[in-house]
Amino acid sequence: MKKVVIFAVKINIEQIMRKFFMLCLVLLLAISANAQSSRRAGGLRDTTIIRSYMDSLSVARSKTLGDTAQSYANGNLRYSPRMFGPATYYHDIVRDAFTPGLRMEPVSLSLLSIYMSRPDLISNTQTAMDEARGDVMEPENPIVSKPSIAEPELEMPAENVDVPVDVLVIKPRFWTYKGDYALQFMQNYVSDNWYKGGESNYAALGAVTMEANFNNRDKVKWDNKLELKLGMQSSRSDSLRNWLTTEDLIRLTSKYGLQATKKWYYTLQLIAQTQFTRGLKTNDPKLYSHFLAPGTLNLSLGMDYNVDWINHHLKGTFHLAPLAYNMRYTRLLELSEHLGIDPGKHFLHDLGSLFTIDLTWEINESLRWKTRMYGYTTYKRVEYEWENTFVFQFNKWISAQLFVYPRFDDNVERGISHGYWQFKEFASIGFQYVF
Repeated sequence: MKKVVIFAVKINIEQIMRKFFMLCLVLLLAISANAQSSRRAGGLRDTTIIRSYMDSLSVARSKTLGDTAQSYANGNLRYSPRMFGPATYYHDIVRDAFTPGLRMEPVSLSLLSIYMSRPDLISNTQTAMDEARGDVMEPENPIVSKPSIAEPELEMPAENVDVPVDVLVIKPRFWTYKGDYALQFMQNYVSDNWYKGGESNYAALGAVTMEANFNNRDKVKWDNKLELKLGMQSSRSDSLRNWLTTEDLIRLTSKYGLQATKKWYYTLQLIAQTQFTRGLKTNDPKLYSHFLAPGTLNLSLGMDYNVDWINHHLKGTFHLAPLAYNMRYTRLLELSEHLGIDPGKHFLHDLGSLFTIDLTWEINESLRWKTRMYGYTTYKRVEYEWENTFVFQFNKWISAQLFVYPRFDDNVERGISHGYWQFKEFASIGFQYVF
């Protein structure tokens, strides 16, 4: 009897468990179906939430900005930096506040309220911002790009075609040439009964200066200058001749230089000098000089300094030579002693030191000064010359000249009036051409 009861109880427990599992299975199926339905409707619910959020922002913007909301939407960002930047004191907000009848923008009203109620929050001013930013320079000629259609590339010929090409070869000009030609005249008339006396005369002077200079722009220079002068003057009081020479010169100066610095050159200089014809005095039959009587040759070794001063108006060279050789020659023995050469000798040789200065100063368009200094000494005798020529240029062809020439030589006979000093001066007017 007891065994039957126990079996019945076991059967009831198994039925209960079977029903519990069935119920759990039904619940799981219901939850799965609900989840799938939620996923399908999720996208629609998200879109609705975002649209509602954006609508709320639009409403807030309209309430804050008022009529200016549409201008902000169109790109007018005048007040946007003021809303989100540090609190700043702006001049135009205060100006608009004191302008009668002007309707202020909502942002300006908000900032004005902060100025009045909480000035401690203002951390910056418009003046400080302008000073920190500085002036903005707009370009005068902005670069504007202009698009253009590229031209099609030309087709290359299939075969090589020989086309003649003209080749222009420009040779460097190492040589430069200059010249100065002048022909001056002077006429003086004095009547026989002129209360101060004097005599009428005519004078003429011809002068030629030619230069040929070499410069290879590579530390080598070679300058050459030839000077020719011959002046004649009539003299009625001279019973022996009708004409006398007033100026007589043949001089060649040649310099060969190697550049040492920008302005200095190691230089070898040669000066050769003589005259064209006889040198005479009024009513005096004595001959004082002639062609190659004297003839001088000076060779010196030293340095040259190139001068370019006063805005290129004063140009020339300084030549300093601690070692110089000088030779004086006469082909007429009767003039030996007069020219400082031993009697009966043709030559005088000596060594010494030398300096020469050649300068040209263009004072203005009408006035030019040319000067030459020459000094030579053997420490026993001294030769010094200073030639000055002032040229007054009236036009391209007509000019006047004033020539002043002091000279010192203690190797010749001492004069009564001036000692070893000698002077020459003349003034003339006439034709001149420079190239």
